[in-house]
Amino acid sequence: MGVFTYESENTSVIPPARLFKAFVLDSDNLVPKVVPQAIKSTEIIEGNGGPGTIRKITFGEGSQFKQAKHRTDVLDIENCTFSFSVIEGDALFDKLEKVSTETKIVASPDGGSIVKSTSKYETKGDFQLTDEQIREGKEKASGVFKAIEAYLVAHPDLYN
Repeated sequence: MGVFTYESENTSVIPPARLFKAFVLDSDNLVPKVVPQAIKSTEIIEGNGGPGTIRKITFGEGSQFKQAKHRTDVLDIENCTFSFSVIEGDALFDKLEKVSTETKIVASPDGGSIVKSTSKYETKGDFQLTDEQIREGKEKASGVFKAIEAYLVAHPDLYN
């Protein structure tokens, strides 16, 4: 088993608390509404939304995947920190044990946010992830993030 770590950083014009409310706390509703081609639906199948909660994600028609199960590992509203693990589904390619992502949203000097993410890919056996596979996944995630940000800019009255 190997572990591959990928770090990314995105900036946003949206302040941290508002971005966290939309992108994390209401993602089950907001993401399928804004980018249904990426995620068709999200359903809590165990838990109350906090740590230990398991969600079934059904991907949209624009995705190469059908479904995944995510487990919430950390949800710290006060510090705008969230982490989750993909624990089941075709997004693991039968080659990954799990993918864990930690995200922290901090204030930027201009009043917006800096979103810092670290993803750890735990592989099965001697499987090696390519940089291209990781980059493709991060580009898709970045596209979802930018769509949510654009939605929040267009609807300044939401998630305040």
